[in-house]
Amino acid sequence: MSLETLQSTFEMHQAMNVEVFYWWCTAIMFMIHTGFLAYEIGASRVKNALTSGMKNILTLSVIIPTFYFFGWWIYNAFPGGLVPGDAASSLPWSLHMGPDVQDMGTGIFFAAFALFGATTGSILSGAVIERIRLSAFLILAAILGSAVWILAAAWGWHPQGWLLTELGYHDVGASGVVHAVAGFFALGVLLNLGARVGKYENGTPMYIPPHNLPMALIGLMMIIVGFFGFLGGCIIFNGGETGWTTIYGNPTNLSAFGFNTLMGFAGGVIGAYLASREPFWTMSGGLAGIITVAAGLDLYYPGLTFVLAASGGVLMPMIGRKLEKMGVDDAVGAVAVHGFCGFYGVVLVGVFAAGFPNVGEGMPSITFSGQVTGAIIMALVGFIPGWGISWAMKKFGALRVPPQVEVLGLDLVEIPARPYPESVPAQAIVENTLKPGQEVA
Repeated sequence: MSLETLQSTFEMHQAMNVEVFYWWCTAIMFMIHTGFLAYEIGASRVKNALTSGMKNILTLSVIIPTFYFFGWWIYNAFPGGLVPGDAASSLPWSLHMGPDVQDMGTGIFFAAFALFGATTGSILSGAVIERIRLSAFLILAAILGSAVWILAAAWGWHPQGWLLTELGYHDVGASGVVHAVAGFFALGVLLNLGARVGKYENGTPMYIPPHNLPMALIGLMMIIVGFFGFLGGCIIFNGGETGWTTIYGNPTNLSAFGFNTLMGFAGGVIGAYLASREPFWTMSGGLAGIITVAAGLDLYYPGLTFVLAASGGVLMPMIGRKLEKMGVDDAVGAVAVHGFCGFYGVVLVGVFAAGFPNVGEGMPSITFSGQVTGAIIMALVGFIPGWGISWAMKKFGALRVPPQVEVLGLDLVEIPARPYPESVPAQAIVENTLKPGQEVA
């Protein structure tokens, strides 16, 4: 066998290894959505459980095709700002956007990014359970998952993204481009959506218990499993001598991500437990801890990672309760877990990794001001369309179900079906929901 043949065979196997790695990252990422499905079903009351589950199934099924038709193009067309560049190869009718035995990269990178987009939709889904119209949610999820977050990714993740080239923005694990954007988008929607019926009495927030807290906790743990696929998709497997790099081209490896993902999870759980002593917030702390350190997974010493994640875990339930007292009914704490911790995580890189060089001549190093600016931009990119589009929906009466539907339960109207028909008859649902003397309109 000639040297040229050996070289060709080696390169083919390297390319196949890259494909296989991202194939399994995408498969593992589906566990995120399995987790969100269980999490939201458990966090809902019985009368809304199936609607919450259906939202998660439909989120994937809506965002994947919309991301194919325009999301992937947005990522490649807008790294320089709001004026599109040439990205013809990313248009849905391009030869690259379909089976091609010569192209072993586009399809698997598209798949990973589509699942990142679906994650943003699932983040929104939990925040708005039990009162949003299913149709309104799916429109908002498609906009967030296939346009809003990917524009932020074009600016902050793309190798030519202006936040990177101008400000030295560093966010390897998507604390900003996925979590902060989705969390602040959810905040904008919640401000227009309003609180669930019965959530506040004379301005005081009332506790609305989940119907199945164990299921919610299991769902949260499933999301953590899926995070390993998510974070694997944030690292570039180049093959050959180059090896692993971050999305920005900095050398790294899975070992760095392994150390810091686990330490982030542990620190977040402990911090949230010390701050709340409550199961739901404690388990959410695992997410909060990983999100807090995700932007700097490639840079932090694991001991520092644990401390930073613990600080995110401590602050997260405090932020959640503060928002609740301000009248924001975020049913699962998505704004605190994803929005706040994502923002916080981006800023922390500016505090603890300022001066770290980026790859390429003339590229600015990481700076505190660059990270703060980037975090603010991520929050605004999420919040402005989230608030603006949901405000327009509200004005047209298309955002929220009518009060009588909310009282009956969305499952009986939006699906219609019941999750536990043998044990919870429809009449019992109505009787347990209505206050004495109240009638269904």
